[in-house]
Amino acid sequence: MACAWVAFAAVCLCPRHAEAITLDDALACNDQAHAYIQSLQDRRLIADHPMHIEDDGLNVFWPAHDAKLMAFEMHVFVVLGYQQGDPMFEPGKGPPMDGGLYGVVVTAEPETVAKAIAAAGSPAEYRRAGPFLTALYCRIH
Repeated sequence: MACAWVAFAAVCLCPRHAEAITLDDALACNDQAHAYIQSLQDRRLIADHPMHIEDDGLNVFWPAHDAKLMAFEMHVFVVLGYQQGDPMFEPGKGPPMDGGLYGVVVTAEPETVAKAIAAAGSPAEYRRAGPFLTALYCRIH
């Protein structure tokens, strides 16, 4: 009987792992950058302010500490967003990019991302962002 109480207490007192939040629907490229970032911020899934701004204005956001974000079954490392002329996004130090984009950087190789995008039928684009990191994004023209 004592073992049952110990097991019950362990289950009740241990922190629960957050369920993964998938961003697949947003990466079907039907959104605007503002709505995409605002939705994630409203749900407290990403930081309120970018942790980095690229020279062209691309804003990079950390996921919230307890948010487990996934895109096409790949772990999201950071979230990206930019829309030209939108005051939500902090400007970069260089010339701004035309239009905008939104997406994520996942911990996967480009080949894996390409297969996932094709399997989902998404028009998202991708490119290597670093060792074992690939940017997966929707371009806004």
